[in-house]
Amino acid sequence: MAPPNPFDIASEGIRTLRAFGQRIPGAGDVLARSLKDAVSGRTVMITGASSGIGRAAALEIGEAGGTMLLVARRKDQLQEVADEIEGLGGTAYVHTADLSDTDDIDRMCREVLAQHESVDVLVNNAGKSIRRSVDRAYERFHDYQRTMQLNYFAAVKLILALLPTMRERGNGHIVNISTIGLQMNTPRFSAYVASKAALDAFSRSIGPEIIDDGVHITTVYMPLVRTPMIAPTKIYDRFPTLSPKDAGHMIAEAIRKRPKRMATTLGTIGQLSYAIAPGAQDLVVNRAYHLIPEGDQKQPAHEPTPEERAFVRATRGVHW
Repeated sequence: MAPPNPFDIASEGIRTLRAFGQRIPGAGDVLARSLKDAVSGRTVMITGASSGIGRAAALEIGEAGGTMLLVARRKDQLQEVADEIEGLGGTAYVHTADLSDTDDIDRMCREVLAQHESVDVLVNNAGKSIRRSVDRAYERFHDYQRTMQLNYFAAVKLILALLPTMRERGNGHIVNISTIGLQMNTPRFSAYVASKAALDAFSRSIGPEIIDDGVHITTVYMPLVRTPMIAPTKIYDRFPTLSPKDAGHMIAEAIRKRPKRMATTLGTIGQLSYAIAPGAQDLVVNRAYHLIPEGDQKQPAHEPTPEERAFVRATRGVHW
């Protein structure tokens, strides 16, 4: 048996130190590669790529040199995004799938692996949100089933289908788009937050199993973004929100830096406050619950009070 090559040992050591360093808060900005270096020649799948955050991320990553696999239900909308990417000098492929149908996910993944051999980066971006107090959901168990199906089971199904080739190749990255609501325990989103919490727990559990195979998992706790998903809730028309382009940039940065998690400062403070004083946080959030109206699918009849406006500005990005 040949003795180990010192250059191979040194190279592996440098890769290990760099990967470890990127997980130290603040160090990722210094040690991470450029987006072009991170995605050039790599295959990146984004679900929910036909509009909003997914579209914006696909355009930025595609322009940087990633080979984009665009996934959603509407072929015509996906083709428009693919044409935009190619107009920017990138490469994109359209793969339609109904992510609420596990059989269709299987079909799409077989198609992708047959055509592209592997997926280097999987971005689980597609999602469904429901804003409804629990006392209005007593007879709506289907809300929880549908949300869990798309936000949790679909993402897990994709991971289980694409993870084996990542591990075999010794390289891969899974980016899960979660929500600041999971950090702030926002009311009226029990179906949505629970589904994102399930995916977070799944990812945190498998993370230690796959890290030595070169596969990394990043969770992005996304703040409120002005996308078609929030459009029906008219109360958000007066909330400060992130633009889809800025949100897409967060995903690009997650791919570039490969951190364990990405969050806003407010989201991190919320998570810390709940760890330290959960009862006190409940009281604060309860005040927000009573301050911000239910809204439903129409503009609330009253004008926002000064207290409501101040609270919304102070908690920018939280979907109350």
